Amino acid sequence: MGKPTGFIEFTRELPNKRAPQERVKDYKEFVERFSDQKLNEQSGRCMNCGVPFCHNGCPLGNIIPEFNDAVYNNNWEEAYELLSVTNNFPEFTGRICPAPCESACVLGINQPAITIEEIEKHIIEIAFEKGFVQPKNPNLRTGKKIAVIGSGPAGLATAAQLNYAGHHVTVFERDDAPGGLLRYGIPDFKLEKWVIDRRIQLMEQEGITFKCNSHVGVNISIDDIMNDYHAVVIAAGSTIPRDLDIPGRDLEGVYFAMDFLKQQNKRVSNKEVAGKDILTTGQDVVVIGGGDTGSDCVGTSNRQGANSVTQLELMPKPPVSRTDVMPWPTYPMTLKTSSSHEEGVSREWAVLTKRFIGENGKLTGIELVDLAWKASTPDKPARFEEIEGTTRIIPCQKAFLAMGFLHPQHKGFIQDLGLELDARGNVLANESDYNTSVHKVFAAGDTRRGQSLVVWAISEGRECARKVDEYLMGASSLESKDKSYLINI
Repeated sequence: MGKPTGFIEFTRELPNKRAPQERVKDYKEFVERFSDQKLNEQSGRCMNCGVPFCHNGCPLGNIIPEFNDAVYNNNWEEAYELLSVTNNFPEFTGRICPAPCESACVLGINQPAITIEEIEKHIIEIAFEKGFVQPKNPNLRTGKKIAVIGSGPAGLATAAQLNYAGHHVTVFERDDAPGGLLRYGIPDFKLEKWVIDRRIQLMEQEGITFKCNSHVGVNISIDDIMNDYHAVVIAAGSTIPRDLDIPGRDLEGVYFAMDFLKQQNKRVSNKEVAGKDILTTGQDVVVIGGGDTGSDCVGTSNRQGANSVTQLELMPKPPVSRTDVMPWPTYPMTLKTSSSHEEGVSREWAVLTKRFIGENGKLTGIELVDLAWKASTPDKPARFEEIEGTTRIIPCQKAFLAMGFLHPQHKGFIQDLGLELDARGNVLANESDYNTSVHKVFAAGDTRRGQSLVVWAISEGRECARKVDEYLMGASSLESKDKSYLINI
């Protein structure tokens, strides 16, 4: 325990951020670094609890009190080693994770939680600066070849772990560069792409092969992959977006959020943009969906110079703090104000989009109505009812559908392999072994569990890799999520 009285002496602080009016002028990350003193104080707040609930709050099982202690004592190499035992990519999670570990922090019962996510990001960035992060090449190769389809966080974690086990790993990516959602779904102001490139370069030095512009089932034969590899892992994400089937959906100006975000990410990377430009400059923007993807659309629209940005959410406005139905240490569904919201947006809750309105085939407005949510009763489920007299039309020339994703794309290699699907349309694979219905084919990440967090995708990739290793070798020395390896620390 770094400082026994730290949680009494210091309160929670976050690093400074560039002012909203300044950061909307570019697409650079804007969260500054802690000073050495502040980092020492924040890590010193950790109480080294007898039962550290943060371990279980984190889907990766990060060894949080121990690395906080190492940070407090300036033992940076130890902090990095502790963190890298459980997390392949702390530079990603330290920037974009919603930090369920902090929701489970014991200090959070009656004080603000430890700034675990920021400490995690500082550990990995300092580790890179000090040269602790080096290629980890296996001492022995098994001769087994594994194909990983998809290079998002689940695919990258799977590839990294299987490579550490000594297998030959090839990652197939349909886009022009690895990263999946990390590269083309998350804006640079949250995750600059040099962060991804740095990690990919390291993975290549470790012996992993990346084949980009390789769309399995389109220009790469799934039959060839099945013939050439001893095991196949599908980590292609959940890519089919939820649509909004209302009048006017076919008007020009209504787009899926990812089409908008991917275009801008390519512009920032000075890459060619396919199709017609989707730009919001000088326009009234409506984002339908209140989650992270919707927030990213808000931040991107502001940077493009939108005239106004409105974000709509079907559900009622959440409370600002925990209630009786969301007790500690569960993850609370409380009001979240993102950095993009700070930059300017009108947020509306319990609103239903009735129809898109247009002239000459182009979007000009949206008809909305307020909702009253009704609790469930013995004879009726929870439901909403439109509030009479609240129907209105607001101006809109660009509307972005950010309502989540349904399941992976079935057309292509999933159908070609004849993989069984679960009730939600995800590839059916049990968490006990990650096996699909087809011999030697495994599934991990959003492809298997459905749309989820990046940290869960990394966890899935690590667990899947262990099961693939067991399948190929009969046993595995890769770290397990059951944290039995903690006895050696």
